Amino acid sequence: MTTNTDTDLSAVPPAPPSGWAELRPYAGSVTVLAGGILTQALTIYLTASLLPSTVSDIGGQDVYAWVTTAYLLCSVVSATLVSRVLAWLGGVLAYLVGLGVFAAGSLICALAPDIATMLVGRALQGLGGGLLAGLAFALVRSALPERLWGRGSAVISAMFGIGTLAGPAVGGLFAEWGAWRGAFATMAVVTFALATWVPRVLPRTAGSALRVEPFPVGSLLLLLAATAGLSLAGIVDGRGLVATLLALSGLLLITFLWWDRGTEARILPAATYLASSSLRWVFLANALTTVAVVTEAFTPMFGQRIAGLPPLAAGFLGATISAGWSFTGLFSAHTDSLRARRSMISGGAALVAAGLLAAYVVQVTGGGSSTTVAGWGIALVVAGVGIGLAFPHLTVAAMSSSRDETEAGKAAAAIPTVGLIAQTVGAAFGGLLVNAGLPSTTDAARNLFLGLGIVAVLGTITARASLRALDAGGRAAG
Repeated sequence: MTTNTDTDLSAVPPAPPSGWAELRPYAGSVTVLAGGILTQALTIYLTASLLPSTVSDIGGQDVYAWVTTAYLLCSVVSATLVSRVLAWLGGVLAYLVGLGVFAAGSLICALAPDIATMLVGRALQGLGGGLLAGLAFALVRSALPERLWGRGSAVISAMFGIGTLAGPAVGGLFAEWGAWRGAFATMAVVTFALATWVPRVLPRTAGSALRVEPFPVGSLLLLLAATAGLSLAGIVDGRGLVATLLALSGLLLITFLWWDRGTEARILPAATYLASSSLRWVFLANALTTVAVVTEAFTPMFGQRIAGLPPLAAGFLGATISAGWSFTGLFSAHTDSLRARRSMISGGAALVAAGLLAAYVVQVTGGGSSTTVAGWGIALVVAGVGIGLAFPHLTVAAMSSSRDETEAGKAAAAIPTVGLIAQTVGAAFGGLLVNAGLPSTTDAARNLFLGLGIVAVLGTITARASLRALDAGGRAAG
């Protein structure tokens, strides 16, 4: 008896790809979604590297921090719009709107004759960038089969790390060439090129205005007003007026929380305001720990003016916290031990505080020497490592804050919004600290590192409180 072995083998279909190779048929979709995140990440670090050259050209030293604050404020607004825009316009059109708004903002920045026009461009960049960041993760669900959601999200998330390294390099080079306008123009061209791919690779999902949730107008207006008050406090004269604006901003933040708690159209999930939930402590720990990244908006200026660094080197100095965060996060997220995860939450928060306070000590004792710059770099990397240790497990703690799947999903979705709110308020607070020290850049640096270091110390307290709250609720912290 014989068997037709050749025929049988030829009839067997080839084995499907495994591992990361499974993403190959969806390479176009993943590339576009990752490209949107990379565009947003690049512009954050690119702009930080360009700002010293920009304000030297068109002015605006007194509103230096507003260039970052305007971007973050508008990112918060658009982050709350993601689900609504997606439901209204559908995936392809929503993503094109995000790219279009971002490109328009980039062109305005490239052509800006003064700082006021630059702020308009940065606001539009923020609106577009916030949409792109939120839509990238939302569209993974429709662009990829369920078994590939994790891998697709990992590729997209990795773009933040790439942006951390490439942004300062690109921005620093353009600054050294005296062509900061060219950097913004290049971002606009790249965004337009990315938009040409979108209709061809992203799945078309229909929108329906009937499914659009109410917009949290009241909560957003209160949050924006509080942040604007902090920003104004940094540029006005007179201690009495500064104190009044600070008190008003604090009152507005409290009112924001009160209003958001009582309204149906809220920014934060309802569980945030329940005494029985650990979510409030988890969100606070997340906010007070990650707020350290706002130093990136100012350290390039410190490096150039205090230590005489060229723009390229100063740009990399500004990215040290995010570099430590990105690379440490890739490893800490794989920890399986519950005890290790708990230690990373509390220990990571402590490292953030230690790094920022060490940067302050280095500045006080080191003057403007190259040793001071090296000390800054090491201290800020330590702070970034702390965020990388704590953040992944705070994220899981937020997901574990409720046994209700719907509420847990809302908590997870609110994590980037909480981060944006923290960075927005933090950037305004950082601008206040920096402006209080000017015209002495040395004093400005001391103020920033000490002030944010104290905030990070509060983060260690809330990190421990989040662990206790999770224990009290009978849920795992990681």
